[in-house]
Amino acid sequence: MKWINYRHLFDPSHYTLPNGCSEFAQSPQTLVFDDFVRVYFSTRKKEEHSGKFLSLIAFADFDKEFKKVINVSSETVIELGGLGCFDEHGIFPINILRHDNKILAYTCGWSRRVSVSVETSTGLAFSDNNGLSFDKFGTGPVLTSSLNEPFLVGDSFVQVYDNTFHMWYIFGQRWLKPTDTEPPARVYKIAHATSADGINWKKEEGKQIIADVLNVDECQALPTVTKIGNRYHMFFCFRQATDFRNNHDRGYRLGYAWSDNLINWIRDDELGGIHKSVTGWDSEMMCYPHIFQSNGKVYLLYNGNEFGKRGFGIAELEQP
Repeated sequence: MKWINYRHLFDPSHYTLPNGCSEFAQSPQTLVFDDFVRVYFSTRKKEEHSGKFLSLIAFADFDKEFKKVINVSSETVIELGGLGCFDEHGIFPINILRHDNKILAYTCGWSRRVSVSVETSTGLAFSDNNGLSFDKFGTGPVLTSSLNEPFLVGDSFVQVYDNTFHMWYIFGQRWLKPTDTEPPARVYKIAHATSADGINWKKEEGKQIIADVLNVDECQALPTVTKIGNRYHMFFCFRQATDFRNNHDRGYRLGYAWSDNLINWIRDDELGGIHKSVTGWDSEMMCYPHIFQSNGKVYLLYNGNEFGKRGFGIAELEQP
């Protein structure tokens, strides 16, 4: 693949976001309209009593050529969960899907733990006002930990092919014991599930579908899939399990895999054709990709340095 028109598209610090948020625009995900494209993202708010952060959803609307911001959300897009719920402390990411004249949202809910930092599960919500806000189907998740996927189920990305819902998601394999300088580190991989209705899911318990290239502790996150011609293309991000926050050589970068049947995936990151810049906002890290199509073109959104603290950029796939 060859990508053109790279540019830093959106910096949240330049806008007034809802809920008092001002930094981070993580995991950009799109909802395409006839005359504009809405990009949802996760931002952060610090809790007054704990000093810890909550992840909340906001959005920005762009013209179809991605030359200007038309609007930025001013109200809460989706409420966090109540006391003890799977999404009590954040939603990151949110994946939006149009299907049968409905707008659905698959959410990755975060809740804090004591011995380790976090647990995640996938929830489902719907919108009846063109995606301005979402209401949850229930207070619990539609996909969560199970016998052979005991924790950290989330990052769900859903598409419908041949009347079947396909979900690509991550699951935690294990927590690594802490070192003297770092807390417990999580290892997670990409998996696949299917559904007839988008609510009840069938998954192959504990089956990793994307091969590792770093080592067995490689962390894989945020799968995103599109179909071009007769081939399916997946982008994701991956990193080392430890020492990744400040060591740029161990931090997130983008990976790529392709499939002709949605079951078997061939990984070849070089074929993905997208890499960190030499200097600038995405020179240290590339993460949280989202591939989508609009006006006959294929685009890739992604976050840069510091896990998307200064927002996201865009690249356009060169047409054959």
